[in-house]
Amino acid sequence: MEYDIQSFYDGLVAHGLIIPVGVQGAFGRGAVFEDVLERFNEAVSRLSHDDGAEVYTFPPVIDRSVLERVHYLDSFPHLCGAIHSFFGTAIQALALAERANSGQPWGEMLGQTGVVLNPAACYPVYPSFAGTLPAQGRLVTMLNWVYRHEPSPEPTRMQSFRVREFVRAGTPDQVIEWRDMWLQRGLDLLQSLGLPAKADLASDPFFGRGGKVLANAQREQKLKFEVLVPVISLDDPTACCSFNYHQDHFGSTFGINTGDGAVAHTACLGFGLERVTMALFKQHGFEPKKWPADVRSKLWQ
Repeated sequence: MEYDIQSFYDGLVAHGLIIPVGVQGAFGRGAVFEDVLERFNEAVSRLSHDDGAEVYTFPPVIDRSVLERVHYLDSFPHLCGAIHSFFGTAIQALALAERANSGQPWGEMLGQTGVVLNPAACYPVYPSFAGTLPAQGRLVTMLNWVYRHEPSPEPTRMQSFRVREFVRAGTPDQVIEWRDMWLQRGLDLLQSLGLPAKADLASDPFFGRGGKVLANAQREQKLKFEVLVPVISLDDPTACCSFNYHQDHFGSTFGINTGDGAVAHTACLGFGLERVTMALFKQHGFEPKKWPADVRSKLWQ
């Protein structure tokens, strides 16, 4: 199998699976692309049906204070998508429009709002956990839009994408057991769809020199795993599913406690839905009707 970023992107476009919109890392999705994505998401729902997860829905924006409280800008300032709007007078509005219409910069005429684009699918849920957890802890699932400022010609590296997310909160033993169970479950699911998936230790893309220290510590403590599938490169496979164990970071930040008064631990897992969909097109071809029968039977039930 050949791996080439441009030819894969061109194939997705030629088959109407994605629609260019003139910005790197952003594109429209065609009906076939969306059908495959939804079928995979439904497969995840079937797999987790008996887990008893609470189902939440959040908008693609979150309270700016959440980002500030978790110190996101300490580690990922390069990924942040702050939302700005116009707060000026009618005269200033005319000046703003004149600048924009003449191709001049106009961003400095806007002011920061109280919301930011959500950079991590799990972030909106932690404030809702505040207080004492039930004895069994909490488990929530959601499908969230995520934004990260990573413009790239690589189709799997998007600025705006969807994640099927699960968040577990409880004691360290509860959270680690759940994380380990889902690590194998997620790997099995992707492999059952004919994808050459493998699990490996990973780290987040922390910013700057200090970020290398944080990334090394994250790997040493085995806090992040990814399930990888070659999509645009055999040597550098794409992370289609990720698992983060936060220890007590969010518990202490948002006042989440277990029944014995200890600070709760949390973990999350997320399937990158567009990435899994692209991995399926890469592995089986751009026309789902021609995919192997066993793969189709698992998705089109």
